[in-house]
Amino acid sequence: MQYRNDKYGNPVSILGYGCMRFTRSAGGVDLNKAEKELLAAIDAGVNYFDTAYIYPGSEAALGEILERNDLRDKVRIATKLPHYLIKDASGLEKTFREELRRLRTDHVDYYLMHMLTDVKTWERLKALGIEDWLRQKQEEGAIGQVGFSYHGNSDMFMKLLEARDWDFCQIQYNYLDEHSQAGVTGLKAAAARGIPVVIMEPLRGGKLANKLPRAAEALFKKYPVQRSPAEWAFRWLWDQAEVTCVLSGMNSLEMVEENCAAADSARAGELTAEDRALFSEVVKAINANMKVGCTGCRYCMPCPKNVDIPGIFAAYNRSADEGYISALTGYFMCTALRKDLTGASNCVGCGKCEQHCPQGIAIRKELQTCRKKFEGPLYKIGHKLATTFVKY
Repeated sequence: MQYRNDKYGNPVSILGYGCMRFTRSAGGVDLNKAEKELLAAIDAGVNYFDTAYIYPGSEAALGEILERNDLRDKVRIATKLPHYLIKDASGLEKTFREELRRLRTDHVDYYLMHMLTDVKTWERLKALGIEDWLRQKQEEGAIGQVGFSYHGNSDMFMKLLEARDWDFCQIQYNYLDEHSQAGVTGLKAAAARGIPVVIMEPLRGGKLANKLPRAAEALFKKYPVQRSPAEWAFRWLWDQAEVTCVLSGMNSLEMVEENCAAADSARAGELTAEDRALFSEVVKAINANMKVGCTGCRYCMPCPKNVDIPGIFAAYNRSADEGYISALTGYFMCTALRKDLTGASNCVGCGKCEQHCPQGIAIRKELQTCRKKFEGPLYKIGHKLATTFVKY
């Protein structure tokens, strides 16, 4: 197993265990199966385990497995504060205590603000006294390092990086999302500030492992170096020195063994020019049926009306291969899971974006198509529920 250091020099396995996807049975998490997989991962050198308050049964399963095998002090636990459920300062302590109880521990090594959407959300938490609370927990040894996980565009990610002296962060990033979400721009900006980056969705929900278009799959199969599509996706990430740890929702022993074997030999800077050319061709094959020829270059940004143009088009393009629900989910996360909407309906047709688009995309027309496609009853109900029950 290869390791890269966190902000304070502690070794972190480049492969992290994402505990959201434990196999479930009728009674909840299949504890015996999950235990075998976790023990195999730990034996192979994995020391970073990621969970969250809202992952059903995940914290409790992880805590029980670590306790009954006396492994708590041999691993590092990362879990998350569901700030969107916190109404007042007392909620911070209550939620954290519940997490410690589930995890059967007296401390969390890495504590994230879960899905921190924008600076306004962080300002609300500051008004509740979260900075003093976090400082106290760190002084007590109950919390090690503080970070945040993020879904959204790189512009807001940059602002969040400046909002606090963060210890680490977590972003969605893979070779298909190189120029969407926080993207490579956000990755390098975090690294420039000395903030380690943990990667989620390295396989885009399995799409880059076993749901590739035939043309993309064929490119990997005929390449002289033979690796599975999943291993190629992981190695693309580990090739970048700015990446500290890549999470994988491993839920089979075969998956654990394959991923750990790759993490044992991967090195930053190992990809050749030919390897990178392969990825370019694979991305082209995946995007062959894309709805809009957006490359995510962001020359159209910032929009004066706060429309997340690249994020919207990335979600729209998902619909070609991943279906409407996946596309709608992506659209919702990048435009509605925040207090101030950044959706296509914000567009007033000023045309500023089109003046800078190197692809010559009729952005205003395509935005209206996206508005009609995604901003229907489900979207509106979802946003209403979010603003009603989620605290920003």
